[in-house]
Formats: sequence, structure tokens, C-alpha cells
Amino acid sequence: MCTKMVQVLWGCFLLWNLYISSAQTIYPGIKARATQRALDYGIQAGMEMIEQMVKKRNIPDLKGSESLEFMKIDYVNYNFKNIKINAFSLPNTSLAFVPGVGIRALINHGTANISTDWEIKSPLFQDKGGADLFLSGVYFTGIVVLAWNDFGHPILKLQNCCAQVSHSDVSFSGELSVLYNSFAEPMEKPILKNLNKMLCPIITSEVEALNANLSMLKALRKIDNYTLLDYSLISSPEITENYVDLNLKGVFYPLENLTVTPFSSVPFVLPEHSDSMIYIGISEYFFKSASYAYFTAGAFNVTLTTKEIFNHLIRNSQALGSMLSRIAELYILSQPFMVKVLATEPPVVNLLPGNFTLDIPASFVIFTQSKNSTAKTIVSMDFVASTNVALAILGQRLICSLSLKSFYLSLPESSRSNTEVLRFENILSSILHFGVLPLANAKLQQGFPLPNPQNISLVNSDIEVLEGFLLISTDLKYKTSLKQQPSFHGWEALNLISGQWRGKPAP
Repeated sequence: MCTKMVQVLWGCFLLWNLYISSAQTIYPGIKARATQRALDYGIQAGMEMIEQMVKKRNIPDLKGSESLEFMKIDYVNYNFKNIKINAFSLPNTSLAFVPGVGIRALINHGTANISTDWEIKSPLFQDKGGADLFLSGVYFTGIVVLAWNDFGHPILKLQNCCAQVSHSDVSFSGELSVLYNSFAEPMEKPILKNLNKMLCPIITSEVEALNANLSMLKALRKIDNYTLLDYSLISSPEITENYVDLNLKGVFYPLENLTVTPFSSVPFVLPEHSDSMIYIGISEYFFKSASYAYFTAGAFNVTLTTKEIFNHLIRNSQALGSMLSRIAELYILSQPFMVKVLATEPPVVNLLPGNFTLDIPASFVIFTQSKNSTAKTIVSMDFVASTNVALAILGQRLICSLSLKSFYLSLPESSRSNTEVLRFENILSSILHFGVLPLANAKLQQGFPLPNPQNISLVNSDIEVLEGFLLISTDLKYKTSLKQQPSFHGWEALNLISGQWRGKPAP
């Protein structure tokens, strides 16, 4: 029931966002750029994917009937089965950006070797055997138009499709193979004619099937028990001669309360680099929305019991044993105590060249609570902890970790020279450094998922902190998956001889 309610709320929230977005300019929280190097690698990875797919693909039997007028045979019923693509080659393949439109694909001089078993029946005879079909002069060109829909999903459309196979060569095997090969050439012409008619519809069907899959992508992703991250597109892809930019919303929301952030995104521009395949810009707005969402969801509230203090503090420093004794001495504690740290405002994010800091305004409370009594506050003070943020990419996630840069109590300046105050400030700083931050870093190890296609890993990654945003430069590596194979959705409806193609809608 709770899950359904969240979905309904999110639907209403999305409609509201669509409404207000028409009245104001929205800038991306994340920019993802693919360069020409990414397209070039896409050719290599695409060949690996297609090779893996076609060799595993079970192609349905092809059945039909054809008259052989040159032999004065009214009809021949045929059945091609156990069809396998044994090898193919697309040596001259290129992808290039078409500014403002999409990506042009060009394939030339391709070849394919296909083997099959066959059976034929006619009024005069029947037979069976094997055959090999060699296709050459495979040519294709077309433009994949990149767009987006109102739900923030990418849309692909195929335009200016032109595909053909120039030559085919059929070779039969069997007892009467010499006879069959003598009239193989007349059979090659209808195969080529009808195959060429079907190629663009088949390719279009594949693009439509891919669109169906893209429409199922989750633009809103649950990160943890506190937040959701919106990855939806906010505009149509920006395409130049050298790259394509995807502008993603890149904003966090509290999981149970889809609150709009009280600040607006600001524009940022990716540098004109081309050495890497992919560049991902993550704006300060992205991290500010994360800070606000986690604060609103109560994720910055930490309570440490005596046992947890010993587990998380004493193991990290030999000096902490004496520190705890000093706390007990200072406040004359003889019973177990607890430490509670809670943020009083959303942490302040600052991205400056080479420097990523997070300033955390919070309250520090030490209290005791015996088994049969209410909590008794011993001391409560506000403080500000300034932390440095270290960044790394692990797998497909951006990992952050915090280290304490400075710590000071929010006290009048006249009180800061007091020896007892300074002593207590050092004690609290140690608790924060050795107890609270390790707990926070343990949770941060799950990281933030970076936008990237399925089965694609990020390699040779580099992170640079610039004014107002992070720049991630990375290459890609395709990882084959035997469990989940791509498929051609048009093949099962193709009849090469009769020219009948029963197109099926994309799933």
C-alpha cells in the first residue's frame, strides 16, 4: 500500500514538474557527453555483440513454395531448417555525428556465411540435404535520429534507410547436389530481390524494439532508504560534429516526501576535450540536492551508544581510551552514556578548482539514560564540521568519502579561549573524527550510480574538480553477457523466396 502511494505521489509530482518546467528554464544536474571515440568503440563493441548474438540465435525454419518454370515444374515445396550464421564480416563500418539530427551509420562490402538443412517436395521428386549461402556486397546507410519524450526517455528513429545485398551464392550438398547446383543461380535472384525488400523493415523493427526497451528505463532510481535520483532527460540531445550531449535532470528527492529543492540549477559548460570516450559533468546542484534530500529524510542524525563508541572509536585510536576517561572525569559520569549528532541544516556543498568541501552545521548531545528513567542531557552544543570530500569511481558508481578538515563549536568569541571549552572541543572533534565519520563513510561506500548502458564498464577514469562541477573523463569496455542476449525481432517473419514478410510489432 505504501509503495503504491509513493508511486501515485511521484506521478503527481512528475506532472507538476512538467507544468512548472514550461514556465522556467531548467539546467541539467548531469551532462553526459559521448565523443567520436565512443562511436568508434561502439563499432567494435557492436561487432562483438552481434557476433555473439547471431551465433547463438535460433533462426526459425523458412518454409514456402516456388514454381520452377525453367524446369516446367508447377511448384516445389521447400523447408530450410537449422539455419545458422557461421561467420560475417563488416569491414567498412563507420558512425558519424550529424549536427542537430543524430548519428549516421554506414556499412559497405559486408559478407555473411549461412548454413542450413533443406527439404524439397514436388510432384516429380522429393529430396533433402544441406546448403551454404554466401552473401556479399552487403550495404547499409541510415541516420538514427536522437530525440526525447515528455517522460524524459530517449527516442530513436531511423531515417533515410538504404540497405541491400549485391550478390548471393547458393551451394547445395547431397546425392543430387550436382543437379541442384546447376539451377542454383535462378534461385539466387528471388532470394536477393526479396531479401533487399525486407532489410530496411527488419532494421526499422529493431530500432522500434530498442525504443520499447528505452521506454522501460527507470528515469527515477531508488538510491537507498532515504532518497530517489531523477535521471530523466530535460531536453533533446545536443549534437555537434564531434559529440552528443545528454542533459539529465540529476536531482535527488526524499523517498517519502517528494519535496522540490529550494534552490535552482545553474548552467555549466563541459570543456572541449576529446581524448576520452565519455565525459560526465556532475554539477554542484546535484550534490546540493542530495544534501537537502538526505537532510529532509533525517539521514544525518546519528546516535552512538557506549558499546558502539567502544567498537567504532577505541579501535581507531589508542588515545580514545583516555579520551573517554576524560569525559567521565569532566562530567562525573558513572552510568552508560550516549552521543547524538544531528545536522541542524543541510550540509553546505562547495566545488572549487581542485577542492570539494562539505560543511556540516550540526548539534552534539551527550546524555545518559538508565533502564528505568528518562534521558538526561549532560551537554548540548552546536558546531560546524568542515570536511574534505575524496572521490573515486568503483565499478559504475561514484564513491565519496569524508575526512575532517576543521571543527569548531558555535560559541561566543569570548568563550573560545576558555581551557575547558577548548578541551571539550578537542574531545568532540575526536568523537566526530574516529566515530561518526567512519560510520558515514561506510554508508557512502555504496556510492551514486553513474549513467551508463547495460553491460558497459567505465575504465581509465579520471575525476577533476572544477568551478561548480565535477568532470569525469572515462573510456568504456563492453562486457559480454551469456544470460541476456540481444535479438533481432524481424527474422522469424522473413520468407526469402516468396517475398512475404509478416512484420510483428515491437514488444
